[in-house]
Amino acid sequence: MHANVLTEAGKTVIKLTGRFDFNTHREFRGAYEPLVSDPAIRTVVVDLSGVDYLDSSALGMLLMLRDKLGGANKEVALAGVRGNVKQVLDIANFSKLFPIL
Repeated sequence: MHANVLTEAGKTVIKLTGRFDFNTHREFRGAYEPLVSDPAIRTVVVDLSGVDYLDSSALGMLLMLRDKLGGANKEVALAGVRGNVKQVLDIANFSKLFPIL
């Protein structure tokens, strides 16, 4: 997986590509950790349009991101959900936990 972080006007998009699984936890954490303490960032969108696979550890990483950003009074949303990724998120009821754009 590769994470590309783009920030514009208080909104940050973390665009993920490839497999999102346990082996990518360091890269994912490295992409969002600086955002937690940045007062200029109010909203973080995780763009999953380039992700072709995610597993239960990826779900856990998304929940951890939500907890950390929520603790810093920041919003987090998911975008670009499609195919198998959408199916996994639907089964896990993530639409009740995250806004899905």
